[in-house]
Amino acid sequence: MGKSILIVGGGIVGLSCAYYNLKEGNQVTVIDKSDMTQGASYVNAGYLTPSHIIPLSSPGMMAKGIKWMFNSSSPFYMKPRLDTDFLAWAWKFHKSANHTHVEKAIPLIRDINLLSKDLYTQLHDSGELGDFQLEQRGLLMLYKTQKEGRLEKEVARRAADEGLEVRELSRLELDALQPHLSQEILGAVHYLCDAHTSPREIMIRLKDYLLGQGVAIRTREVVKDFTIQGRAIAAIVTDKDTYRADEVVLASGSWSQLLGKKLGLSLSVQAGKGYRINVSRPTGIRMPAILMESKVAVTPMRDFTRFAGTMEFSGINHRIRTERVRAIARAAESYYPSLKITEKEMAEAKCGLRPVSPDGLPYIGRAGRYDNLTIATGHAMMGWSLGPATGKLVAEIIAHKKPSMSLDGFHPDRKF
Repeated sequence: MGKSILIVGGGIVGLSCAYYNLKEGNQVTVIDKSDMTQGASYVNAGYLTPSHIIPLSSPGMMAKGIKWMFNSSSPFYMKPRLDTDFLAWAWKFHKSANHTHVEKAIPLIRDINLLSKDLYTQLHDSGELGDFQLEQRGLLMLYKTQKEGRLEKEVARRAADEGLEVRELSRLELDALQPHLSQEILGAVHYLCDAHTSPREIMIRLKDYLLGQGVAIRTREVVKDFTIQGRAIAAIVTDKDTYRADEVVLASGSWSQLLGKKLGLSLSVQAGKGYRINVSRPTGIRMPAILMESKVAVTPMRDFTRFAGTMEFSGINHRIRTERVRAIARAAESYYPSLKITEKEMAEAKCGLRPVSPDGLPYIGRAGRYDNLTIATGHAMMGWSLGPATGKLVAEIIAHKKPSMSLDGFHPDRKF
């Protein structure tokens, strides 16, 4: 007989944990404080990115954050504020942003991304969720300046050394893949190892599948407290009910640190806000791309094109900063001259909060002081990409199976 599993958080990570625990024969309940129709799992770029081998906390990122701190439309924005949790996180981020950390992180990020991409492919090929978009066109890194081109080519060479498929493209080769680009673009790096999806489509299908398989999903329900007995979480108290389960999974994204405090955990997570604009008309864009100078992601999804980007650290809020939305639109138009994003499309922009750990690596594993708590959060910009891998690893932990990959670098109790 399976275990009873309670998962706090209904984003792609939480639902993936539900899916793989269901496959282990467990009884699963998911609790989320929202209606589970919006948030980071719905507004992201939809990328599956083995190519993203460099963690966010890399040399130079803190300097960029300080440089852009007073420019609220910059790609990497840290709102100045006296918040002890944020200041502690920023110091840990600074300490992690070094070459030694990057070298240790690269194989971890590569392996978990490749695992997750394989799992997305298995999920697609199984037909359990019906037909959803999963396209293997790769990802273009478009650059206008020699500086950005040189930096990305260094990453590309390292990615190739790690066994990932990547090509440097001339402008002529680029035009054959994606016509009608700005003449200012000098070239591109093409990561053939990457793929893309439509997030909302998958989230809706995954929820429907889980409900059809008997998973209980409780929406608009806020976790208020935990009942502890010895080294175990005996119950979870919400604003509507009390739940008991054999195992608890904390997959609550940017809210994980707040809930962790109720359990006496030092889980350092900050909300990194990202924005998206959808254009539901022909754009002529057929290749996923990142616009290097502005750090904007472009994805041709089913029936629309998505423009997404920016990393904004301003606390847990869903305030839409119009200057950041306009910065995304201007960047897109400067790379695609025939594109004009309308005022209405900008007014309909949405945002989502990505949970960012200080070292840019997720927290996946048992929390040290509890025997029945597993943490699954802190994925930063890779949450969508790493959802299935995290879910499978969590299910393996709970089932006491050998994990599909080493979890040492993801331990929730690691020091910074």
